[in-house]
Amino acid sequence: MIERRRFRFAQLFGALLRPFDPVLSLILVCLLAYAVLVMGSASPDRIESQLLHIAMAAVGMWIVASMPPQRLLSLGPILYIIGVALLVAVHFFGEISKGAQRWLDIGGVMRVQPSEVMKIAMPLGLAWFFQKREGSIGIIEFLVAVLLLAVPAGLIAKQPDLGTAVLVTAAGAYVIFFAGLPWKLIVPAAIIGALAIGILAFQGEELCSQDRKWPGLKDYQKDRICTLVREKKTDPRGKDFHIIQATITIGSGGVSGKGWRKGTQTQLEFLPERHTDFVFAALAEEFGFTGAMILLVLYIALLVRGFFIAATAPDLGSRLLAGAMTMVFFTYLFVNIGMVSGILPVVGIPLPFISYGGTALVTLCLGVGILMSVRGHRAER
Repeated sequence: MIERRRFRFAQLFGALLRPFDPVLSLILVCLLAYAVLVMGSASPDRIESQLLHIAMAAVGMWIVASMPPQRLLSLGPILYIIGVALLVAVHFFGEISKGAQRWLDIGGVMRVQPSEVMKIAMPLGLAWFFQKREGSIGIIEFLVAVLLLAVPAGLIAKQPDLGTAVLVTAAGAYVIFFAGLPWKLIVPAAIIGALAIGILAFQGEELCSQDRKWPGLKDYQKDRICTLVREKKTDPRGKDFHIIQATITIGSGGVSGKGWRKGTQTQLEFLPERHTDFVFAALAEEFGFTGAMILLVLYIALLVRGFFIAATAPDLGSRLLAGAMTMVFFTYLFVNIGMVSGILPVVGIPLPFISYGGTALVTLCLGVGILMSVRGHRAER
């Protein structure tokens, strides 16, 4: 009787673990363990709530990983329509907090941030769109896809929430690119981007010295860009505070770091947002270059596994979805570390799987669940 119960328990446990890809699971466990270790130093009072976030994210990841990719893709247009409708509702009825209108109050019971829905709905919706038109994808389809991307990205940027707008735009752009975007459309966009970067590089000081608004940007967004392009940081207690403190914190860690809970910049709270957007600086101070490289190796392993899953996916929709989600992870990583290191403007993008916060963690783990779904159901096509 006991042996039979053990056998049934083993069967049940195996069934629960079956949706999880072993390689992705191991990488994710290592990243989350690193996150808890860093949080125990940067903000120990938040460990309990972060563990709750991890548990919620794991459940969501399991649910998504258990679903076949085609079923996930079929949800794409529904989620997209719901997400855009909620973004429009935010524009008219959303709550304003700290100068931004990003939240919807649902009956006084809970608050939701609809822009987070689009991080998953956008790649799902566009991957479904291109899969339905496989074999007949032309310029018209790409222009329609760009329009479908521009509507929610514009609504999010207007809130304003530049960080989320960047991530949503990137998620959609990756799907469009992987769908076979022709070079006749890529080259003009690349030229425009290069010209914009060149203007900032060579005339940034002059443009920032002029007391005038930049079209399409709020004053604080202009200030963040100007902080990046100015050679001299002239406002160490104001606009330049975040970048200066982050740079000092990273540099003070050296090769091996100061030790867990021994980082002066972190523990004395000179480093702002040390548990969220600037957690990489706190990690670099206490674990040094060595600790930062260990983290980067884990991220590289995640990206390599994601691209492998995309390359071996059985159909167009799954390939687009897996490739786009992998590149979204890269975008989170590149923008956050670039921001903290002072090579990109400061935007509200967390360090993936490490920064404190439930919404971002759940969204990222849903993305991992999508990769697991594509890998686990590849033989069902």
